[in-house]
Amino acid sequence: MDVVQLSLCSLFFVTLLLAYGRPFLDRVYATVFHVRQNVDYFKLSGVPPPNPLPDFDVDKAKARPYRPFRWTYHQTMSLKKMEPDYWLELESTYRERIAQRKDLYREHGKKIIDALPGSELACRELMDMVIQFLCVRYPKQFQFSGPILYNRILNTQSNVDKENPLEVLNNNVPEDFLLTLPDPKTGLYTMVAGVCCSSLGWNVATKIGKPLKEIHNVVPDYKEKMEFSMDRWVSFGPGTLISLISPHPRYFSKMPTDKPIQRGSWGLEVGQPLWLQDGDPHFALRITQDPNLKIEDIYLRVDWQTLRRLPRSKSIVFNFKALFTPFSSFRNEPHIPHLVLKVLTEGKKNLMEYKGTWHIEHKVIPVLKEWCKEQEEKGWVPENWEVRTLDEDPYFPGWNN
Repeated sequence: MDVVQLSLCSLFFVTLLLAYGRPFLDRVYATVFHVRQNVDYFKLSGVPPPNPLPDFDVDKAKARPYRPFRWTYHQTMSLKKMEPDYWLELESTYRERIAQRKDLYREHGKKIIDALPGSELACRELMDMVIQFLCVRYPKQFQFSGPILYNRILNTQSNVDKENPLEVLNNNVPEDFLLTLPDPKTGLYTMVAGVCCSSLGWNVATKIGKPLKEIHNVVPDYKEKMEFSMDRWVSFGPGTLISLISPHPRYFSKMPTDKPIQRGSWGLEVGQPLWLQDGDPHFALRITQDPNLKIEDIYLRVDWQTLRRLPRSKSIVFNFKALFTPFSSFRNEPHIPHLVLKVLTEGKKNLMEYKGTWHIEHKVIPVLKEWCKEQEEKGWVPENWEVRTLDEDPYFPGWNN
């Protein structure tokens, strides 16, 4: 392309921008100029590729035992640097989860997947980055030969030139993705697209088009402690992210592409509810303490979340995955019973009400006290240990053995 052609091309897109606005231009750009797998998103983003797992067996794989319990327990973002190997993590529930996700989308449509005009480039870019990650991390399970993504676990193929990018993600990755872009008028980051199959009490349709502060309006202490952290952030040196409540913060738009972050949220559930909406009978379990409830029916639910900026569209993407672990596992995890007991019995009232743990506390608190004593007798935990966030956070001592 010579200088004249380049000038004409630039003039053409400026004309389109003035005539039709940014959403239309994004759609044209995504369709005409989108280049897929010849773009090295690892190099472009500055996030290194994951280490390949050539001998990976999805049916035997276990998720890392995330235990994001902290004391003193208060509402903060609790951000950590993302580990490049674990942006997306496959484990033994893969087939079951993908089947659930497909069923949910068939039944609920835009409550599961939706995208606003102007988000096309971000959705395509996210899909491409996910495909590159999967093919590098799990080379026997995923291969890409443009425009076909081959999924060897499910024996399926996805034509990425013809299918909705968010549907491609839903059909191949057991993760939820929410994409945000700054609102042209307010500058606040707004949810513009999403695929979500693990929400409790909300869905994509209830959140799309809203800024972060409205999305989080039911979170305790959000406005006082987290609103500035979510819409804005400050960086102090390489690899260090510090969220601040400040009258003069830098905008969230300063977040670089090479510093993705991660965090975890948790809850205690009866069973393994993946996607619940208002009016679901399962919510009734949270307003009563069932005397016949069994410990083996109680599960820890962890939503492990990452946050990163896409290098081309500049969209900031939240992705998260719900993981369920039997509550009884805590018995063999040093310090975890002490931490959970402390949070349940002494945690800030409004935070615990938001967690919704009351319905299981009558069963788990007595058991946790027994396990605490048992771990002290075994020498796993010192007697009179002063409960605090573990050095191994979000795991526990010896977790990788």
